[in-house]
Amino acid sequence: MYNVLKTEGRAKRGCLETVHGTIQTPVFMNVGTVAAIKGAVSTDDLQQIKTQVQLSNTYHLHVRPGDELIKELGGLHKFMVWDKPILTDSGGFQVFSLAGLRKIKEEGVYFQSHIDGHKIFMGPEESMQIQSNLGSTIAMAFDECPSSRAERKYVQDSVDRTTRWLARCQAKMKELNSLPDTINKNQLLFGINQGAIFDDIRIDHAKRIAEMDLDGYAVGGLAVGETHEEMYHILEETVPYLPQNKPTYLMGVGTPANILEGVERGIDFFDCVYPSRNGRHGHVYTNHGKLNLFNKKYEKDMRPIEEGCGCPACQTYSRAYIRHLLKAKEMLGMRLCVLHNLYFYNNMMEEIRDALDEGRFAAYKKEKLAGMEAGE
Repeated sequence: MYNVLKTEGRAKRGCLETVHGTIQTPVFMNVGTVAAIKGAVSTDDLQQIKTQVQLSNTYHLHVRPGDELIKELGGLHKFMVWDKPILTDSGGFQVFSLAGLRKIKEEGVYFQSHIDGHKIFMGPEESMQIQSNLGSTIAMAFDECPSSRAERKYVQDSVDRTTRWLARCQAKMKELNSLPDTINKNQLLFGINQGAIFDDIRIDHAKRIAEMDLDGYAVGGLAVGETHEEMYHILEETVPYLPQNKPTYLMGVGTPANILEGVERGIDFFDCVYPSRNGRHGHVYTNHGKLNLFNKKYEKDMRPIEEGCGCPACQTYSRAYIRHLLKAKEMLGMRLCVLHNLYFYNNMMEEIRDALDEGRFAAYKKEKLAGMEAGE
């Protein structure tokens, strides 16, 4: 059950009730592709840094350790010791990212494993079965994510097939949720809007999938090569045609600025590897812009990454010490940067929700962007 609590322009402040707890939106989902956040982050850490939702990947967990094994061990929540919501993406993005290793047919996609080259087939039914075995809170429909630079005919054919696949996902999910040995019989299904950067294809697809009365709707196929301006334009054109009484998820996005712009255009859910990936390379987010802790100017800097930050790194350690750890290739340096960045993102989402609750999101967004652009 999704409730919109407040709106400001197109921005929505809501909550989604799930079998694994209530998700306050707008929300950022921490990306744990193989059931762990890269950077030695534990599920205890996730609780500490205000994580509401953890995201894992269907294709990667199917390849290793295997979704049937995870089901046998009690499902993904039990496996990784996480009691809050988990969203699993469908494997559809791997249709895009593993382009050299796959063939797309009407029945589904034939992959070669990126690990050992063995052949894998995944279609809508297989993706739903894997996600049901994992027992995630929210399952994503299986789709093709065409390149934002693909030709119009290719995009239209791909979107039509994605719509047919969505109907198959919906039917399979209904069947799986009714079976006695299914781990999560209340698994939710989100459909995915595609259409590259063609407004009319996007809008037509949004109208078609809106009629299917799914649990939520994602906008996919963005942040894959188009400009930020093109992405914002697509959101402005497309989101109004998705059901306003259902959560809306912008897949794989993005920077703090992208998130603020997305919220303004009606997005509830976000995920991105940036905070953890950048953290592992010593790049940390602050309210005064991004810092590279490898820079020599932090060698004797005994301040925390950000004054007043409540994350585990800033509560205890200095920039100088974290820089030393990074230079010495000690894992702790990477871990502290990842924890800080994820806390920064999750805390920013909390600030966004508070601003929407109080009717001051526009002012908050302006102030936040100005601070981050100003730099130290």
